Amino acid sequence: MTTKSMTHTSSVPQHVGLILDGNRRWAREHGVTVAEGHKQGYMNLKYIAKAGMKRGIKYLSAYVFSTENWNRDKEEVNGLMKLLSWVLKHEIKELHKEGIRVRIVGSKSKLKLGAAMVRAIIHAEELTKDNDRGTLLLCLDYGAHEQIVEAVKRIAKSGVAPEDITADLITENLDGDVPPLDLIVRTSGEQRLSNFMLWEAAYSELAFVPQHWPDFDEKALDDVLADYASRQRRFGK
Repeated sequence: MTTKSMTHTSSVPQHVGLILDGNRRWAREHGVTVAEGHKQGYMNLKYIAKAGMKRGIKYLSAYVFSTENWNRDKEEVNGLMKLLSWVLKHEIKELHKEGIRVRIVGSKSKLKLGAAMVRAIIHAEELTKDNDRGTLLLCLDYGAHEQIVEAVKRIAKSGVAPEDITADLITENLDGDVPPLDLIVRTSGEQRLSNFMLWEAAYSELAFVPQHWPDFDEKALDDVLADYASRQRRFGK
């Protein structure tokens, strides 16, 4: 991470990470299926992404499916994959119309996600690559440890001498043009990072809020942004 990228001190965070907890709990409380809870979670992500970009946020990274989520109930996993496939095939048109660039961060494994999903990912990224209103990163089949390991493997294969390996080089082999996280928001009262963007989160501010993700609205967003603006970021000083 360069000195320039580490000293971003605007009152509006440039890069916000979202750990979207509480879809299943929201579903139980509202007497609907888990699948409906996840659908409401996506609809809220679209809503919050637009609201955040209106407020000046340039990058929003959403933890939509972790490597550990494969261990969930098979029916729930299948439902999530269908939802994400639908988003990438159909909702991408609306996001493109809004000028939002979409990137998918994670394994992109055909073996796990399936060839159709991977094709949809490639199409979504290609369709929106020149949009400049803001970037929505969907962390899909994502785990920070795995991403760091893969970055190190790429560096090793490139023949770089050990003494020439730097933090900047590792960053370039992770997400390239994505800046460090300024703020991570986790919903539903949980207070941990759960293997989410650990490298990018090195100096991130943290906000843990009680609302389940589908209930996280513009007021909740404004509250965490106001709290962020009130903090003095020291970057180890």
